[in-house]
Amino acid sequence: MDINVENNLKACRRGKVDKKLLRKQIKSSHTLLKHEGIRTTSEPTKNLVVANGGLGNGVSREELSAVLKEMGEVETLLMPPHKPYAFVTYGSEENARKAHNHLNGQILQCREENTVTLYLSFVHSVPCEQQVCVTLPTGLVLVEDFVSPEEEALLLAAIDWSSTSDDVTAQKALKHRRVKHFGFEFRYDNNNVDKDKPLPVGIPEECQPVLQRIMESGHTKFMPDQLTVNQYESGQGIPPHVDTHSAFEDTILSLSLGTKTVMEFRHPDGRVVSVFLPARSLLVMQGESRYLWTHGSVHCRGSILTAFPSTCDSQGAPSPPSPPSLPRGHGDAARLEEEYVHRVYDAIAPHFSSTRHSPWPRVCHFLAWLMPGNILADVGCGNGKYLGVNPEVISVGCDRSSALVQICAERGFQAFVSDALCVPLRTASCDACISIAVIHHFSTPERRLAAVKELVRLLKPGGHALIYVWAFEQEFKQQKSKYLKNHNPRSNTAKDDTEPDGKSSACTGSNLEDNMKSASDDYKVTNDKLSVHINRTAFNSRDLLVPWHLKEGKRREGDSREARADIDNAMCQIASKDSCPDKPESSIRSHCNVDSQHKSERQSCRVPVFHRYYHVFQQGELEQLCMQVEGVKVQSSYHDQGNWCVILEKDFGS
Repeated sequence: MDINVENNLKACRRGKVDKKLLRKQIKSSHTLLKHEGIRTTSEPTKNLVVANGGLGNGVSREELSAVLKEMGEVETLLMPPHKPYAFVTYGSEENARKAHNHLNGQILQCREENTVTLYLSFVHSVPCEQQVCVTLPTGLVLVEDFVSPEEEALLLAAIDWSSTSDDVTAQKALKHRRVKHFGFEFRYDNNNVDKDKPLPVGIPEECQPVLQRIMESGHTKFMPDQLTVNQYESGQGIPPHVDTHSAFEDTILSLSLGTKTVMEFRHPDGRVVSVFLPARSLLVMQGESRYLWTHGSVHCRGSILTAFPSTCDSQGAPSPPSPPSLPRGHGDAARLEEEYVHRVYDAIAPHFSSTRHSPWPRVCHFLAWLMPGNILADVGCGNGKYLGVNPEVISVGCDRSSALVQICAERGFQAFVSDALCVPLRTASCDACISIAVIHHFSTPERRLAAVKELVRLLKPGGHALIYVWAFEQEFKQQKSKYLKNHNPRSNTAKDDTEPDGKSSACTGSNLEDNMKSASDDYKVTNDKLSVHINRTAFNSRDLLVPWHLKEGKRREGDSREARADIDNAMCQIASKDSCPDKPESSIRSHCNVDSQHKSERQSCRVPVFHRYYHVFQQGELEQLCMQVEGVKVQSSYHDQGNWCVILEKDFGS
């Protein structure tokens, strides 16, 4: 073929591709304007909207950021939650032009074999400058313009970065940023602080008026005594994380200086909230936003001042442990459950799973009653011991513990990580639900009611739910439960299978009203501090901490020496914090650093004791709880070896 003819054909083909691409760009611009009110422009700017590059398309921040950075310096990347587009601002108009020319029509390979085609258009401004309206995570407060431009300049000038290393402020250059510490050094090797080793220099005087104003505004009750300054270069940031629980109090204060940025909050159920932080804004994290959601960011050039009120339970001399108090609100409850339920089950997952191998007969009877092809949701599935009981139904499980969900996956079951209060399944999608030994871990009546409502939401009309909770009455109708029968008076380390199975006693119909009355009349809180229960004994309180004695060797196979050391370190820290005051051998237990120089200390923590929060139900209390939910009736209830149990049926009109 003549070379000129071949070139003409190639040019023709390129022309067709370019025309097709242009049509796609125009169509995407029209779609953005029609459905989102986003107006694009043909005039080149530093700002671009990336159609098909949003969280709603299954594109992660990491995947999109990596592609965009190939074209030049990225100042900001905003990915609104649940939207099929993103906004990017480049450091220069030239880089934005380059991205517009080279990335338009590019296919982006995402996780789970998902592919999207990107279409980029210029926009005059990014909506995040006016702050995208999103529902903030519970406990998160954003205060714009908290400091003036003059105060911002004064604070930035007070931080001297001229030296490469500074023992006075523990200055360090980390992978993603530079840091300085004031008051106390935060140790990244053990994620903690040593309150017995304050730094020579306290919090700078220039910060004091700002901190005083924060207290006067009611954002914290205590004057912070530890300050970390993070300096980010353009494009640098910090991966998603939750700040150490034990090192700091409930409130974390973050002040953005020098530039704007976006912080991304992620919930365990998969929700993502992108929060735009203008320069000079104050971010206050408490409750769920502090303990449940992870947060991370890709920063512009600037500094973040993070203040931590009152360091606590660090590596100093041990003091007698103080059990937590009953929660007084939603934030307190989330914090309590994170510390004494979620973290504990992740730490003890292999040992816990080894004690949960025998399905309970009455639960198996319920599952066997389901029809072939029925859809079953096991909310709080643990290690999945019920997911394979009836192979003729379609079973899916979820659990708050990622470690237990991993065990389910290893056993070949379908399971995912989710909070029982917000299960990411469609309404009325399940023929049956089970919640076995889950709801008693919620620490307020409102949260226990919400857990029941979530089960009912998942049910189809006419569907059934089976709920088991631990009973206050471990001796019922003159019969002791196996939990009491297995008690060895000389030992408090009996097998920790605390919700045994066995024969049952029915409790239906006629005595239901009496049961409800006794539940409401008998419950009186005499002390807001949680008591620590002695295993295998009768309960003397309805809200308590139950010890779990981790057996040596109950860890995942294949853990490296370093991973085992990390686990040992975490276990010893929790054991130190949660030691049982009724047991002298547990109450004097100090923090362990697991390394070659502290082998003897590690040996003293080889059998750590964890504590799980429980609310044990009195007779009739579970039925009373369920009857508060509209559109469902209690079909039957019974006592099964130390557990109160109900079967619910959803109304056909619901």
